[in-house]
Amino acid sequence: MRIALAAAQDAASRGETPVGAVIVDPTTEEVIAIGSNGPIGAHDPTAHAEIVALREAAAKLGNYRLTDLTLVVTLEPCAMCAGAISHARIGRVVFGAEDPKGGAVVHGPKFFEQPTCHWRPEVTSGVLAEESAELLRGFFRARRKKKG
Repeated sequence: MRIALAAAQDAASRGETPVGAVIVDPTTEEVIAIGSNGPIGAHDPTAHAEIVALREAAAKLGNYRLTDLTLVVTLEPCAMCAGAISHARIGRVVFGAEDPKGGAVVHGPKFFEQPTCHWRPEVTSGVLAEESAELLRGFFRARRKKKG
C-alpha cells in the first residue's frame, strides 16, 4: 500500500485526483506494475490508477489474464475498474479508503456480489484507509482554497 500511496502522491503532483495502484505477485512479492490516476493528462476518462496498472501488467506479462495477482489501490474501485479487475481475473483486491459516492465494491452496485459477475476476487478493505482518505481530503481542500 505504501507504493500505491506514493503513486497517488505522484498523481496529485500532476493535478490528478490522488489515487494510486500497484499489482503484485503475492508468491514472489514482485511488483509487476504501478499506476496512478491520469485522466486529465492523458485525455482519457479510463485512465484510472487501476486501469493504468492493469494495462501495464498485461503488457509486461504478455497476457490479459492476471490470475492470482494482487491489486492494491488507495481508493475503493469504481464500477469501471471493478469490471476491468473481473475481466483480468485478478486474484485479490486490497484497497484503502472506502468511496461511498463512487465506489462499486462495498458501496453502490457491489460489483463482485452481482450474479452476472464472472470472476470474483478476494477483497480486503481498510488497509491504510486513513492515510489514503487524508491524501484525498487534502487534495480537494487545496483545490477549494485555490478557487477561493
